[in-house]
Amino acid sequence: MKRRDFIRKSVGAGIFAGTALSFGGFGKIFASTVNNPEIPYDLVAVRDGEPDLMLDKALEALGGIQKFVKKGQTVVIKPNIGWDVEPEKAANTNPLLIKRLVTHCITAGAKEVYVFDNTCDNWTACYKNSGIEKAAKDAGAKVAPGHSESYYQQVNVPGGKNLKDAKVHELILSSDVFINVPVLKSHGSAKVTITMKNLMGIVWDRRFWHRNNLNQCIADFATYRKPDLNIVDAYNVMTKNGPRGVSKADVVTMKYLIASTDMVAADAAATKIFGMDPSQVNYIQLANDMGVGQMDLSKLNIGRIKV
Repeated sequence: MKRRDFIRKSVGAGIFAGTALSFGGFGKIFASTVNNPEIPYDLVAVRDGEPDLMLDKALEALGGIQKFVKKGQTVVIKPNIGWDVEPEKAANTNPLLIKRLVTHCITAGAKEVYVFDNTCDNWTACYKNSGIEKAAKDAGAKVAPGHSESYYQQVNVPGGKNLKDAKVHELILSSDVFINVPVLKSHGSAKVTITMKNLMGIVWDRRFWHRNNLNQCIADFATYRKPDLNIVDAYNVMTKNGPRGVSKADVVTMKYLIASTDMVAADAAATKIFGMDPSQVNYIQLANDMGVGQMDLSKLNIGRIKV
């Protein structure tokens, strides 16, 4: 067996089988969780398919896209488009996943579907070279800019401890439905970037977060507006040198997708796939303690799907 295949199978196996495997010296994969198909799932984990097919399976298990998107609504999809790199480096969300998600939203009768990010590199280059701009437009979405402060409006974060206010992109404030679609990858400061960390791309001043306890600010902002749905792209996973990545050698093809309305649960499950215990990621523990969501996966009804 090739080393890359061995890592992929070892790291992710625990979410489906509860085995205690490890990755890169990190924590154990989680133990058994509730799996009752008779009641709605809190979280769905899909494995071993292409991104579009895994999304289809996840949405079906959650009750269909119509559960989240109604006819005539405006939908905002927030992938990670932060970096001017090709899709194979997995620094950005998989464009095939975004294309299929846009298609689902339009099929459900969405009036408008927008895709945007406040990028780190030049925004036009990020949108183009990530493959997301073309994928989104081909499916019928509008790609919106996020590079100017004029697009952002001041809001209060009443539940925040360090982060009391923030400037949030106007699309988030005006949308009917907000779907958060991060890519799972390593991060030098936060250890991993997943759903809560991806919300830094809907605010203007991210530097404040880095100067004022990044993990606490991530947890603080998660109290402000919770996305209606979170979809974690763990098809190709950058295992080191994140968030921008250095080379394709940093990427392992794992073929997983996580979907949940609970950011904390989604981040906890994705962290397990990455090979860490959620308690090792400070912002997950902080958000759990603040009541944003549930990181104890044993308390959740999890649907596991193997394509």
